[in-house]
Amino acid sequence: MDDLQYGTRDKRGNWAPNKSLQIAPFWQGRWGKMGHFLVEYLWPWNAFHMAVTLIYWFLIIQPNIADFATWSWKWVAILYAINAGGIFVMYGSVEVFYYVKRIQGTRFKYNAKFPSENPSDVFWFKSQNLDNFLRSFFMSIPLWTLIQVFFFWCYANGYHAFAWLGWDQHWLWLVVLTLLVPAIHEVHFFCIHWLIHQQPLYKWIHSIHHNSINPSPWSSMSMHPVEGFFFFSEMLWHLLIPSNPIVALFQLNSTAYGAINGHIGFEKLEFDGEAGSKAMNSHAYAHYLHHKYFEVNYGGEGLVPLDKWFGTWHDGSKDADEQMKARFRAKKDRLKAKQAKATPAE
Repeated sequence: MDDLQYGTRDKRGNWAPNKSLQIAPFWQGRWGKMGHFLVEYLWPWNAFHMAVTLIYWFLIIQPNIADFATWSWKWVAILYAINAGGIFVMYGSVEVFYYVKRIQGTRFKYNAKFPSENPSDVFWFKSQNLDNFLRSFFMSIPLWTLIQVFFFWCYANGYHAFAWLGWDQHWLWLVVLTLLVPAIHEVHFFCIHWLIHQQPLYKWIHSIHHNSINPSPWSSMSMHPVEGFFFFSEMLWHLLIPSNPIVALFQLNSTAYGAINGHIGFEKLEFDGEAGSKAMNSHAYAHYLHHKYFEVNYGGEGLVPLDKWFGTWHDGSKDADEQMKARFRAKKDRLKAKQAKATPAE
């Protein structure tokens, strides 16, 4: 595919899409766009996360739910192996084909450089890939697994703020709740993400994730353990709202497996080479801009447009650049005024 039909490349080789990001069309009354929006809402990413969820539930969790009534490190080990294996296959496939073999080169790649080309002292062993991989598999995935086992321990023991709902009597609400899972994620992620961008939490916690200015798949779960707990604790909302364990598991899996979306680094992933026409949209641009500019796009792509409402939305346009710079200048001026006020006059 010719990526210049879809975007532009600057003198450094960095690519950007022609079209600016848009929040969900129903917020702007763009009803004619709803058909396209709904298709992309469901396919392929949410369909994939639901398929993974059903495999987890019917093959692993449900047949052994009685075992979860008593805390067992055996199940922590089993689910860790399954979670780590799933992430290794999914994230590793993208890493191998698009970052190691580089089957589409830099076509549709936002940052023309690859992390392996830039060793840095901020990473363990001066390698972003190795640092991100180790943090993912020895910090984040264990936290994901512990929250998962704790949740099913609560379920097996009947612990819930209200009551667990069955699909037979409450199917309509549970279908609606399932469709709202991505919206719950955006609200949760915006809140915890904005919080850890504030000092001193940014310096102590979130700066580790932002060391990867040019993110790749292994960057997706490269986090401080505190951030990892905040991130995966999204599942625990389903202990506080009327829900069902399948919906909660969908919430967790779309968080864990879906973390790659913002860190793929490519706008599109090609399947049939340069001359082909088959490619999958990554939905990575909004979060890539966050890694590039730090103080924009704390949430998602605008399903629940909290960034738009709070003035931190960046849609990739030049106008958004100017608005961001003006906001940064105003912040700098406020800091200068505060410092001047605190400094006694001679």
